[in-house]
Amino acid sequence: MQRIAHKVVGISVGRIQILRFNRPEKKNALTAAMYASLVDALMSGDSESEVAAHVVLGSGGVFCAGNDIRDFLATAEGNAGLGEDVLRFIRLLPLIAKPLIAGVDGLAIGIGTTLLLHCDLVYASPRAQFSTPFLNLGLVPEAASSLLMPARMGYARAFEMLVLGNTFSAGHAREAGLVNAVVPSVELEAAVMEAAQRLAAKPPEALTAARRLMRGDVAAILARIDEEAEAFKDRLASPEARAAFATFLSKSTS
Repeated sequence: MQRIAHKVVGISVGRIQILRFNRPEKKNALTAAMYASLVDALMSGDSESEVAAHVVLGSGGVFCAGNDIRDFLATAEGNAGLGEDVLRFIRLLPLIAKPLIAGVDGLAIGIGTTLLLHCDLVYASPRAQFSTPFLNLGLVPEAASSLLMPARMGYARAFEMLVLGNTFSAGHAREAGLVNAVVPSVELEAAVMEAAQRLAAKPPEALTAARRLMRGDVAAILARIDEEAEAFKDRLASPEARAAFATFLSKSTS
């Protein structure tokens, strides 16, 4: 089965649900409609017994360039902060019951990196690049990355990425614990699918229980998501952020 909704392609391969960002002309930048499609697909897959795991992939040599800035600003009009569809997606990530696996080829910017913190396995190609330039836009981290990234990578590396704004190569991300393995681009999707199929062969109830125990306190993650969202909303209305976005948009149209 294949379904295409708002530049997100969803297909089932055996017991694996594959969600592919399919907007390569915009480097797979996410719109509100794409976030809504992802929420629908993930919730549907989690509720269907024939789905054992979720896989997230990019297209066109790019994983995800983050939010579509113009779409995001239009959605955020009226001091709406992240926007309903974005927040629904972010708040769903820690609630997903089945394994979530990502294959990163090329750019992974903003949410393209922070969503990986909610994945159980992340594979990357040598040309993958990870970046969270929130502060460059006068904003703060999202998707509980201010909690999860220091826990995953250590404070120093998390500060380097989230605050200093350094881009991590695939190798650096592997050393930091964000990525499980770096594999050639032509082998990336096969490696992701092999891991997904191995998980799909596990006893499903034991798999769900083990994953839940390892992921820890979901309430703390959701609380941090909400705390970040409030700070994000305040920052979005700030003169700093408005000036940064104006500069970004002027560069993108020049």
